[in-house]
Amino acid sequence: MDITPTAPKLRQLLALLALNAGVVRTDQIVDELWEDRPPLTATTTLQTYVYQLRRSLRLTGASAGEAGREVALHTTRGGYLLELPAGSLDVDQFRALVERGRAEAERGSLEAAATTLRDALRLWRGPVLADIRFGPVLQAEAVGLAEFARSVREQRFDIELQLGRHHEVIGELRAALAEQATNEGYQSKLMLALYRAGRRSEALQVYQDARAVLRAELAVEPCPELRRLHHAIMTGDPALDLAAPEATAPRARPAAHVEKPPELPCQLPPASPVLVGREAQVSALCAALTAPGRRAPGVAVVVGPPGVGKSVLAVRLAHQLRAEFPDGQLYARLVTPAGRPADPVDVLGDFLSSCGRAVPATASVQERVRAFRSWTADQRVLVVLDDVVSDDQLRPLLPIGLGCAALVVARRRLTDPSIMRTVRLAPLDAMEALELMVSVLGRRRVAAEADAAVQLVTMCGGLPLALRAALWWLELRPHWSVRRLVHRVGAAPQLLLEPGPPELDLLASVARTTELLPAAARVALRWVSLVDGRIVPGDLAAAIRLGEADAEALLDELVEFGLLEVEQPSEAPAHGAFRYRCHPVIRRVVDLLEADAEAGPPVFGPNLALNVEDRGVLRRAVAI
Repeated sequence: MDITPTAPKLRQLLALLALNAGVVRTDQIVDELWEDRPPLTATTTLQTYVYQLRRSLRLTGASAGEAGREVALHTTRGGYLLELPAGSLDVDQFRALVERGRAEAERGSLEAAATTLRDALRLWRGPVLADIRFGPVLQAEAVGLAEFARSVREQRFDIELQLGRHHEVIGELRAALAEQATNEGYQSKLMLALYRAGRRSEALQVYQDARAVLRAELAVEPCPELRRLHHAIMTGDPALDLAAPEATAPRARPAAHVEKPPELPCQLPPASPVLVGREAQVSALCAALTAPGRRAPGVAVVVGPPGVGKSVLAVRLAHQLRAEFPDGQLYARLVTPAGRPADPVDVLGDFLSSCGRAVPATASVQERVRAFRSWTADQRVLVVLDDVVSDDQLRPLLPIGLGCAALVVARRRLTDPSIMRTVRLAPLDAMEALELMVSVLGRRRVAAEADAAVQLVTMCGGLPLALRAALWWLELRPHWSVRRLVHRVGAAPQLLLEPGPPELDLLASVARTTELLPAAARVALRWVSLVDGRIVPGDLAAAIRLGEADAEALLDELVEFGLLEVEQPSEAPAHGAFRYRCHPVIRRVVDLLEADAEAGPPVFGPNLALNVEDRGVLRRAVAI
C-alpha cells in the first residue's frame, strides 16, 4: 500500500529524515523547508507537519516513539529521528552493494566485483528524489549521492575494461556521455575502449569532440590525463594494450617498441614542456608518419610564418614518437647561424657518423646519399629536418626504409613528390594564447589581470614566439604586472622583439627567412612593411613600377615563405582579385630590420634601389 504523503512539505520532511541516520536538528529542518524565509510560527508549523507525517505513516500511539518498533519517529530534545528497519531504503541497499563490490575488487575478484556493482547501479533508476522540492540540505544530500553513483559507475567501467570487455561498454559509455558531455572520465574511458576495439580514428574523434564541448561549455582545455591518453593513442603506446586479468597470456611486445640499444643515435633537442592548441595538427602528422601498410617512408612537412612554433611542435612530436622508431632519431638544422642554407653533404656526414657509418671526408654527395640509404633500408629511423629551405636540400636526406619517416620543418612550401602531408600552423587563437600564458605564469596571476592578459595576447597576434618573449620579461621581472608590460609594449613595441634567450629571438627568426628571399621579393617586402592593411598586386605594381602579374608573383613568393597570407575569396578570383595580408607583428619586425639596415650592414642586400635583378621580374625598382 502506498502511504507516501501527498503534501509537498511532508514529502520533503520525510526525505530529509529518511536520508539521515541520526537526529535531524530542528534548525536544519527549518532551513530545508523554508530556507532563509521561515514564518514566525515555524516551530509550531513543524510540529504540525510531524503529527501529519506520523498519521501518514500510521505511526500513532506507542509506535510514534516507542523503542523496539520497526518504524518509529522520535521527538528528541534537539530535533527528530526517524527509525527504520535495516535495508528498508534503496539507498542503503545501494551503499551495501557498492561496499561489497569494492571489497571484491580489492581482493582481485574482478568478475564478482563487476557483477555486484552492476546490481548496485540497477537500483539507480533516475535522479535522486525526483518528485521532491529541494531545499539547501536536501540539495547537498542529492548532489552527494549523485556524485557517489557517478564514481561507482566509472569504477565499474574501469573494471569492465580491465576484464577486456571494451566492446561491451562502448554503447554504455556513449549513453553516459550523452547525459554528461563534459565528464572527462567517461571521455577517457570511451577513447580507451574504442582504441582497444581497433577503432583508433573514432577514439581520436572522441578527443576532438571532448575538446570542443569543454571549450564551448566550460572555456577550458582537456585535463592533462585526457591529453596524455590522446597522445598515447596517436603514438600507439603499448601500455594501452595491457591484457585483461584472468585472460590468456599477455601478447608479445611489438618489435617496434623494443628498447633500443644505447648506441643507437638520438640527436633530438630537448622538447618544450608546453604545447597548446595543436592537437589537430599533431593528429594529422602522426597519421602521416606512422600509417600502417604504407608503401613508402612517411614524410610530413610543417610550414607557417616565422615565430608560429613549427620547430617546437616538431621536436615535441619527435620525442613522443621515439618508440615508433627504435633504431634512432636523427636531427639537423638546414640553415646556418648566418642564415644561409646548410650543405646536405655536411648533414649526411654527421648522420652517417652518428650511425657508425663514417665515410671519407672526400666522399661526394652521391656516395654519402648511397651510404645513408643503404643504412636506412632495413631500419626504423625518424629523421627530423628543421629549417629546410628547398626541395633540393630535402631530397638527399630522406631515408628509404618502409619503417622510416621524416618530419620536416620548412621555411617555405615544398613540393617534393615524396611528401605525404603538409600541415600549416596558424597563429594561436585568443583562448589558446591565454592557455599558454597560464602554463607559464600560473592561473592565479593571469586571472588577476584578465583584461591586461587579453591585451597582451592581442599585441602578440597569436604568435607563440612573440608571446613567449613577452612572458620572458614577466618571468625575468616578477615584480612587473601584466598591465605594466602592456603599457611598456604599447610605448615601445620593439620590447617584444628585443633579443632575450636565442630561442625567443623573433627578430633573428624573421631575418633568417628574409636572407633566403630573392632580391626582388625583398624589395616587395620592404614595401609591404609600410602598408597597414590588405594588399593587392595593383598597389605593389604601382609603387615599384612593375606589371601587375609580376607583382602578384612577388606577393605569392612571400606567401610561400610565410611572410604574407592570402585572404581567400568565396569564389575563384578574376585577374588581380587576390588580397594579401601581412601579420602585424611580422610587419613590425620587418620595420626594425629595415631600420637596422640603414644604421649598419644592409639586411636586405646591397642598394636595392639600384641594380636589382631577379630573373627579369623587375624592370625598375624605386627606393621606398
